[in-house]
Amino acid sequence: MEESGFFKQLKSSQPFFVMAGPNVIQSEEHVLRLARQIKAVTDKLGLLLVFKSSFDKANRTSAASFRGPGLEVGLRVLQKVKDTYGLPIITDIHESSQAEAVGKVADIIQIPAFLCRQTDLLIAAAKTGRVIQIKKGQFCAPSVMRNSAEKVRSAGNPNVLVCERGSMFGYTDLVVDPRNLVLMRDAGCPVTCDVTHSLQQPAGKPLEGGGIASGGLRELIPTVARTAVAVGVDGIFLEVHDDPTTSPVDGPTQWPLRHFEELLVELMAIAKVTKGKESFQIDLSPYNPDK
Repeated sequence: MEESGFFKQLKSSQPFFVMAGPNVIQSEEHVLRLARQIKAVTDKLGLLLVFKSSFDKANRTSAASFRGPGLEVGLRVLQKVKDTYGLPIITDIHESSQAEAVGKVADIIQIPAFLCRQTDLLIAAAKTGRVIQIKKGQFCAPSVMRNSAEKVRSAGNPNVLVCERGSMFGYTDLVVDPRNLVLMRDAGCPVTCDVTHSLQQPAGKPLEGGGIASGGLRELIPTVARTAVAVGVDGIFLEVHDDPTTSPVDGPTQWPLRHFEELLVELMAIAKVTKGKESFQIDLSPYNPDK
């Protein structure tokens, strides 16, 4: 299998490509409206957009939490987004059995961070021939992603991305180490950054009446995004919602749609002046004033 035309398009996107959309499919109407509005922004700015939304959030903090419409209904909604707006789609799978069906709709199949080392899942996704984005586990060193990417390539699929989404820092916090965005290039493929999930506070939000949910630091989304594009990532992942406070999933780490264009304009300006995405060498040998 050779690199697909779409994968080559992602790799050549300047200054970066964008994966954006609401965390989960709340309704067909909501997803179509968000897709239209997000596309209007990226079209205006000349950025390649891959629309994101999940049909099933299988790793929610509580078994009682909203998960989404499920595989059949969710894929039908995502196909409608694709047909209506001509947008490529990224969505997650959690089980090997989902890969074939999702591969018929999604242009990028995403492997969740908790599952980044699951060999059977990676190979099932790879066999679809779609681009595979593997999120780095919160518990993993950046070097682990080389092996995960190689599992996809060993199945004959060279179309693979690796994605930073923060590292565990204590029990209820994540930290983005900018070094990872460079070190993950050892995987031999484009590197992306999941800005919004990197600011989760897993199981860190007590609920009235008992129980816990994930919190987050929405106000720091611009900080992590600026860092990622300055370092030179190939793509950024932003979950965007028209009213994050009403989202049934990950409201604290979704970026308000009304500020989406403003943030992207700033990120594009940073990316255009940094050398982060260029291939260049710095002489780090000891300084000799006589030379």
